[in-house]
Amino acid sequence: MSEKIYAFFLRLYPTHFREEYGDEALQLFRDRSRDERGFFPRLRLWLDVFFDVTISLPREYFHLPWPRVAAPAPQRLNEFPAFYVFQNESPRPSALLVGGALSLVALTTCWVSLNRVHRSEDSVSSRFSDSRAASSATKDSYRSESAVSAPRAAASESGRALTASTLNPAERRRIVSGTAENLKQHYFDRASAQKTADLLMVSERRGEYDAVPDRAALAAVLTQQMRETTGDPNLSLDYFESPLPQQPASQTPEALTAYRENMRQQNCTFEKVEILPRNIGYLKLNSFPDPEVCRVAAMAAMTYVNHADALIFDLRDNRGGFPETVQLFGSYLFDHPEYWYNPRENTTGRSWTHSPVVGNNLADKPVYVLTSAATASGAEQFCYDLKMLKRATLIGETTAGAAHSGVWHRLDDHFGMGIPEVKAINPYSSNDWAEIGVEPDVKVSAPNALDVALKLAKNKLQKK
Repeated sequence: MSEKIYAFFLRLYPTHFREEYGDEALQLFRDRSRDERGFFPRLRLWLDVFFDVTISLPREYFHLPWPRVAAPAPQRLNEFPAFYVFQNESPRPSALLVGGALSLVALTTCWVSLNRVHRSEDSVSSRFSDSRAASSATKDSYRSESAVSAPRAAASESGRALTASTLNPAERRRIVSGTAENLKQHYFDRASAQKTADLLMVSERRGEYDAVPDRAALAAVLTQQMRETTGDPNLSLDYFESPLPQQPASQTPEALTAYRENMRQQNCTFEKVEILPRNIGYLKLNSFPDPEVCRVAAMAAMTYVNHADALIFDLRDNRGGFPETVQLFGSYLFDHPEYWYNPRENTTGRSWTHSPVVGNNLADKPVYVLTSAATASGAEQFCYDLKMLKRATLIGETTAGAAHSGVWHRLDDHFGMGIPEVKAINPYSSNDWAEIGVEPDVKVSAPNALDVALKLAKNKLQKK
């Protein structure tokens, strides 16, 4: 909906403007719209759009386009494209009046749309808060990009619209029964699964859930009961007010083609790879993408910084990705294989880094990792393993705590479960980063993390 509104704004501009800037502006809007989630970031995004439209639209219609030969040199746009036309004349009062009226109408329309989105997000956020650790497996890139397991439908009710306000006895029994059956079928500890499933069914027969007011509350109660009985914080039953999509069993060729094109346009989400003063390598990685698509780009990034004297990984905007890519980057930081803990996999021969990497010079160089409260999932695995192996200094904020080691199983249009199907060996601690996140070695606000890392790196290199 947001992209269609923005595309409508672009159609208001003259043909010569759309032909020259339309595709680039639309792509930048998609990138920012994807990254800026929540009510206030989206409000800021649309305010930027309205300010740009108000200023630039009248100028495009009431002034001739400036000559190409006189155009200023293009600059890198880090956030949102501004449609400023470089003219010396001030806009006419009539142009400002037309632009202001148009922006007021558009602002009113989008404000109504944003309020609807905000109410929907509030509903989902409320559900997550109640359960304290609701699984986001249907939208977390660490889960969805890897496509490891297909959601399995059970007791589908796609033809019926649900609301969180009512819960009848028949539906409550169906939800509890479906939860117990999925637990017994998929949870890695069969004895614990049977015990927990029996407890849920006994509680249902005794009427212990009769006072639960709605579906979201029932999901929270069952989640808490499963976690208390098994001691596993990764188990979850999740309720979604909006119907869940039917997910395909495997990735389609069309989806793979679209993913490849998206990664090509975003340089595989490797935002920056550069050498900073004092020969410090800097990599800003906003995800760990599919190695089948981005392995060459990942290896090229590490080759570029191969002769750096220190290395900084900026994961402050990294929400996760594919475990294989996380391990690929980790392999460059050791001169021998190291155990690489992954909460989603059994311990096998693949559980060690592929170190040493031929021609690699980074195995003995100082490493710093920048974190924020948004650093999640696969990015947290990278932070956790390097911290446990004492190979890197973490700088910034405690990470999100999104382990998501459970495989997603769809119960019906509105309920699904996150169920750990394997028991990974964690030689470092009885807990990983699930719910609690990874604590940095140096706690600073995320915006200041890079400055602190550069200072620490320079001091260390100076001592050498």
